[in-house]
Amino acid sequence: MNNCAKILWTSDNKETALNMICLYAHNAKLKGWIENVQILVWGASQKLISEDKEVQEKVKAMIADGVEIIACQKCSENLGVKDELASCNMQIYYTGELLSSWIKNGETVISV
Repeated sequence: MNNCAKILWTSDNKETALNMICLYAHNAKLKGWIENVQILVWGASQKLISEDKEVQEKVKAMIADGVEIIACQKCSENLGVKDELASCNMQIYYTGELLSSWIKNGETVISV
C-alpha cells in the first residue's frame, strides 16, 4: 500500500489554497494520516504564493513540518516568480518528468 499523497496545485483561488490544499496536506502529514505528502505547484498557484503573505507562511510551515513542496521551474520562469518561491524554501526544478512518472506509475493524484 502506497502511503503517499500527491497533490497537483494549479489554482490561484486563495480559499481553496487555505481550506483544502494547506489544511489537508498539512494535517495529513502532522496527524500521520499519510506518511509522505508531496505538492506539485504549477501555473497560477505560483502567482498566488508569490503575492500572498498568508499563503507563503502556510507553505513555509508545511515545508518545516515535512511536506514536500516542489514548484515547476518553467512556470516560475514564465511568471517571473522564481525568487519569491525560493524564499519559501520549496524545491524548484523542471517537473514535467515528475508528473509524468506519477501518471505512468498509476499514482492517485489530487488535482486542485
